[in-house]
Amino acid sequence: MNKVSDIKRDANADLYPTRIPGGEKWRDRVDPVIWGDKTPTDHLSRDDYDSYERNGFLIKRDIFTEDEISALLDAAQDLRNSAPDKLGPNAIREPGSGDLRTLFQLEQHHDLFDRLSRSDRVAGIARAILNDDVYLHQSRLNYKPGFTGKEFYWHSDFETWHAEDGMPRMRALSASILLTDNDALNGPLMLMPGSQMHYVGCQGETPENNHQSSLKKQEIGTPSPEALDWMANKFGIEYAAGKAGTVIFFDCNTIHGSNGNITPFPRSNAFFVFNALSNQPRDPFAADEPRPEFLGTRSEIEALRIEDAPLK
Repeated sequence: MNKVSDIKRDANADLYPTRIPGGEKWRDRVDPVIWGDKTPTDHLSRDDYDSYERNGFLIKRDIFTEDEISALLDAAQDLRNSAPDKLGPNAIREPGSGDLRTLFQLEQHHDLFDRLSRSDRVAGIARAILNDDVYLHQSRLNYKPGFTGKEFYWHSDFETWHAEDGMPRMRALSASILLTDNDALNGPLMLMPGSQMHYVGCQGETPENNHQSSLKKQEIGTPSPEALDWMANKFGIEYAAGKAGTVIFFDCNTIHGSNGNITPFPRSNAFFVFNALSNQPRDPFAADEPRPEFLGTRSEIEALRIEDAPLK
């Protein structure tokens, strides 16, 4: 482990170098995890803030009604049943089987998911944690089918967003809304609580059009086995289980991944990345060109209009 703590705080500096030809570098996080003063809201208690700050993630249950969950499940099924030509290039399919793995720009494909992305119970929580207006940096429907669903290797989302999208600071988070029951067996999200405080600048350089392969199997921008071993021993590994409708909020730098799903029970979730409006992307920090717009919003960025309304 090679740890560096002399990051310059120049507003235009690269605070989190990565894709380093000379070898992996570790750095202390210089950004806060909670950007505001932890003022409680209708959906966030002081304990919620403290838990998120300590662990790098927060699990919220019972914030959607059974009718709302049922409507979301129906909407997700409609999208999965859509013909491939209707979903277009935003649809990523499983290697080999061709089954739908991920559908990006989810809010553009179904009105109900658009309203979900702007719900006070989701986007409102993100806005409170980040203490800023927010916009969708990325959204997607993840589907891990039974028997054949592939794993997602350990990584920090911020590493990719910084390297390839040009996101400057750790002022973003993800919200994963479970659309099926997740348990210990069907490939749930796994996280290393506390890992958000350590940044791994990964070894290697970004290949041209890296996103075309990384969407199916990420190999560039992942911590070394030595780094993962150190963090797993220091922080442990937890999995985020819950019934459909559970929401998992996790910091952009929390190390996470998931196993493959060889059970008969599919795993599906709607996934929204909320970035602070003040943290808009610049030129990529470790790639020649930014990823396509469906992977990282760069144009026509404006604050989400957050609504406190039922999903119907």
